[in-house]
Amino acid sequence: MKPVKRALISVSDKTGIVDFARALDTLGIEILSTGGTAQLLRDRGIDVIDVAEYTGFPELMDGRLKTLHPKIHGGLLGRPEEDAAAMKEHGIRPIDILAVNLYPFEATIAKPGCTLAQAIENIDVGGPAMLRAAAKNHATVTVVVDVADYGRVLDDLRTHHLTVTPELRAELAAKAFAHTAAYDGAISNYLTSLRSDGSRFQFPGSYTAQMRKLYDLRYGENPHQQAAFYADRGAPAGTLAAARQRQGKDLSFNNIADADAALACVRSLESPACVIVKHANPCGVALGASLLEAYQRAYSVDPESAFGGIIAFNRPLDAATAAKILENQFVEVVVAPDMGDDTLKVLSAKPNVRALVTGKLGSEHTSMDYKRVSGGFLLQDMDTGALGPQDFKTVTRIAPNDDMLADLAFAWRVVKFVKSNAIVYAKSGMTVGIGAGQPSRVMSARVAAMKADEAKFDVHGAVMASDAFLPFRDGVDAAAEAGVVAIIQPGGSVRDREIIAAADEHNIAMVFTGMRHFRH
Repeated sequence: MKPVKRALISVSDKTGIVDFARALDTLGIEILSTGGTAQLLRDRGIDVIDVAEYTGFPELMDGRLKTLHPKIHGGLLGRPEEDAAAMKEHGIRPIDILAVNLYPFEATIAKPGCTLAQAIENIDVGGPAMLRAAAKNHATVTVVVDVADYGRVLDDLRTHHLTVTPELRAELAAKAFAHTAAYDGAISNYLTSLRSDGSRFQFPGSYTAQMRKLYDLRYGENPHQQAAFYADRGAPAGTLAAARQRQGKDLSFNNIADADAALACVRSLESPACVIVKHANPCGVALGASLLEAYQRAYSVDPESAFGGIIAFNRPLDAATAAKILENQFVEVVVAPDMGDDTLKVLSAKPNVRALVTGKLGSEHTSMDYKRVSGGFLLQDMDTGALGPQDFKTVTRIAPNDDMLADLAFAWRVVKFVKSNAIVYAKSGMTVGIGAGQPSRVMSARVAAMKADEAKFDVHGAVMASDAFLPFRDGVDAAAEAGVVAIIQPGGSVRDREIIAAADEHNIAMVFTGMRHFRH
């Protein structure tokens, strides 16, 4: 590699670009630039040559035409040996570094009231063309699309006598192609979602998604399957994809899936809460005055299933709670927004326990939800539906009292995260029995009662939540037999009158939500 002599910089996101350009200038590298970027660098005292001056061709069409010129693309695509004669004949000089990021198309269309004309004006043409040219020719050109890579390029230049290593150039080229692919995908998603009147369908005619591989996994759901963990572009703090592992063995495919189920459930609870998940289903969920109390209550629901489970909290995990976990059970993964050094010291007594720190838990991540089927996949938005007592409709003669309403709201939040058919019995801010994934709803109710009996919980005074409407009165009869005093369900069955009558017969309060929470 010959030493870098020339860089072209043209960025929409100006973050870090002044420092990067100043460092290049200090290293004696000539800088070409365009429009606002050139003006910014010039204002900061950095020597810049305008692309229009370099090409001898003015910027036209309100800046739409400026870098689409043989001196630019020839400089990016030219190979030192094969193309040397042509470059010399036409006065084309090599461009050794390209730093470009693109017009903010996605940010533009996300703005309320964005028009088609505004969206079209924010489709970058010259930028992607330059990126692809430079990335294709990464044998000699360094292409930079990510602010985070400015420092890495400068380190190489300083360490390797004004050259960038082949390994870094190849890595950055792949990143550039991924960047332009995501950009084109966003444009395609937008344009194929438009109706003739300018409004948008929620789901586009052609859907493109891009995710970034975090790491390969030892195997998939079973040892004979291969797998990897991918993150959404821009996955926010508070999600599993953005979590940091502070100790423990490598996460497995099933660890990640179960940890996500636990995190989703605990995120929905406001008071200090603990969720224990086994095979994608909560087996114990509880609130408490402290995390320690919440954990002890959640564990007591089903200690047998909790063995080898995933435990999630919605508050930073403290050392006392961590110590109680290790004293009580074998645990695969512990997930919390944060863990102090004292907590990690406690957990280090069991070095194989995987400790995940997610950062502050915000609202549910609202990216699309995918389900693979043979020959395609199903796409839906996330189930972010949430209701409180003010939304419940009492349909029985007896109305729930305040304590019942609090437990009904708690049970309703939990049942959303249990596999259908789902039944949850809850009392005093904790689950006392969970029936998950049974072919019939009444069987789920019986399983929940059986679980409560095994844990020696008195279900009398508990409430019941059903993720979908009760199709027959047998679910109410099973709840009454267990001692349930209030039921929350969506309603909407053709037998609603019969089911309400059954609740009245058993002196059970019942509320309808009008919202279903199937989870398959």
